[in-house]
Amino acid sequence: MTRPETPVLDRVAGPSDLKSLTDSELSRLAQELRAEVISAVSETGGHLGSSLGVVELTVAIHAVFNTPADKLIWDVGHQCYPHKVLTGRRDRIRTLRQKDGLSGFTKRSESVYDPFGAAHSSTSISAALGFTVGRDMGQPTGDAIAVIGDGSISAGMAYEALNNAGAEGRRMFVILNDNEMSIAPPVGAMSSYLSQLYANEPLARMREMADSFADAMPAPMRDGMRRAKALVSGAHPRGTLFEDLGFDYVGPIDGHDMSQLLPVLRAARARATGPVLIHCCTVKGKGYVPAETSADKYHGVSKFDVATGQQSKSKPNAPSYTSVFGKALTEEAARDPSIVAVTAAMPSGTGVNIMADRFPARVFDVGIAEQHGVTFAAGMAASGLKPFCAIYSTFLQRGYDQVVHDVALQNLPVRFAIDRAGLVGADGATHAGAFDVGYLAALPNMVVMAAADEAELVHMVATAAAHDTGPIAFRYPRGAGVGTELPERGVPLEIGKGRVLQEGEDVAILSFGAHLDEARRATRMLEEDGLTVTLADARFAKPLDTDLIRDLAQSHRMLVTVEQGAQGGFGAMVLHHMAAQGLLDTGLKVRTMTLPDRFIDQASPDQMYLDAGLTAQDMAETVRLALNPAASNVTRLRS
Repeated sequence: MTRPETPVLDRVAGPSDLKSLTDSELSRLAQELRAEVISAVSETGGHLGSSLGVVELTVAIHAVFNTPADKLIWDVGHQCYPHKVLTGRRDRIRTLRQKDGLSGFTKRSESVYDPFGAAHSSTSISAALGFTVGRDMGQPTGDAIAVIGDGSISAGMAYEALNNAGAEGRRMFVILNDNEMSIAPPVGAMSSYLSQLYANEPLARMREMADSFADAMPAPMRDGMRRAKALVSGAHPRGTLFEDLGFDYVGPIDGHDMSQLLPVLRAARARATGPVLIHCCTVKGKGYVPAETSADKYHGVSKFDVATGQQSKSKPNAPSYTSVFGKALTEEAARDPSIVAVTAAMPSGTGVNIMADRFPARVFDVGIAEQHGVTFAAGMAASGLKPFCAIYSTFLQRGYDQVVHDVALQNLPVRFAIDRAGLVGADGATHAGAFDVGYLAALPNMVVMAAADEAELVHMVATAAAHDTGPIAFRYPRGAGVGTELPERGVPLEIGKGRVLQEGEDVAILSFGAHLDEARRATRMLEEDGLTVTLADARFAKPLDTDLIRDLAQSHRMLVTVEQGAQGGFGAMVLHHMAAQGLLDTGLKVRTMTLPDRFIDQASPDQMYLDAGLTAQDMAETVRLALNPAASNVTRLRS
């Protein structure tokens, strides 16, 4: 593949090299940087559109501020590819999101230029304020600059931080990257509000900073600023929301025009005494036509051909769990008009877009606001509706207090559809669905299920729809199913009852969730050793199938539990029950196989489960080591 010519970029080993470039050279650098990012992501896949939208902004910030002494904090961090190229990681940029390569997000352990790691949204302003207080209390840090998108600023945490920062009155910078597009088009009043600001002239409100800024601006911009101040003090006396919160508001400005970006950032850095919000309007996917014209602006892409934009996605042999859920939910909604769905800015990611296409009035996208989404669903459940709250496992963590206080405590029948359960691949540890079993099964009134395959998922959607006496959750992984034939219609499962798939006498493997297929392979390995194996699918972590557990414990030499989750989940529930019932007092060998007690970096899912010690081979060797340590080939199991 021919790589772009980058004569200016080739002169940049780090941000300090930008200080010697002229403004026109910085503009050329931005063009070359964009080409470099497109070229790299075409080989690795990743978050292209968001990165292309901040190329000029990235160059301008590093040219004006003094990173890494000044702390540049990217909200979410999925737009940080240009930043990584400029901060000494260009030679590794083609390892993005791969095993032992660069993370697709900012990561403290990766570079001093990543002062705060991220992958979930809306944390940047809070972190920047923390650095700011550290500076003011004598820590060796400079200015803090938070870059947050219009989608991320829809979350409540961002407003809590803005309110606190405005009240503190300390010098810090928030750059609002307004591209009017998060993953899904931003929803709600804030998006409309920003769009109205966008319609005003650039530099429309600068209020008290306008005079001091003017001296640092070129003549054409000085005229614009005078007009802006006249608008603020005369014809349009009402300031912006950000000003009401205590920020000096600058903008909107064109985030792709270096002749605007550089003077504004220089003036802000030179003159600011308190918190400043700079409103930059950008285009997601800027500079690459296939990205600019696609529906999601190439938010997340696989490898692609740069000339055509054609992505090289392989066609799976089975439908994705997400699409199976979306279709099953839609079919249930067709039969029951009280079924509604809630998503937090991820309609296509969670599959509820399928229901939205058919029943748009019953699907609610609340924006990046998981806390609100959970309580919103609780309110609908209290009204008599049947809400399905579809949120990734890793994002549901953000609404945990609401799950406890607003749902479980009141025993409201909210149905939690938990996508991306288990390890997820290239997004790495930040997006792994490792903890939901533990944090949900701990709650009174909660029912917790996990789908072993896509057919089981269809039945669990039906189970959740029929369960109207309290909250219920079901988890399923990212990616394609195993190819199981799907039922025409889901049938509600008996709550708290698992199933036995085959019977043996020596070893019982009790699987919870989508690792069942791996457990099948382990079963075959053990049978080749001459062992007979019972394979069971627990289906429920809460309530447990206590009859099944007792039968397995009393009729086998060994019991192994398997799950795609952290310690403290399904296996812990089983052990707790067995200890209480005296089932561990008989000499039965018991092992719980979970994710290890550490975070696992990005790689393919298969590589991650290998790292976690959760392959079929690991299961088989765990049994061999327990039953006959001398004959085992294992010298050290991964932990």
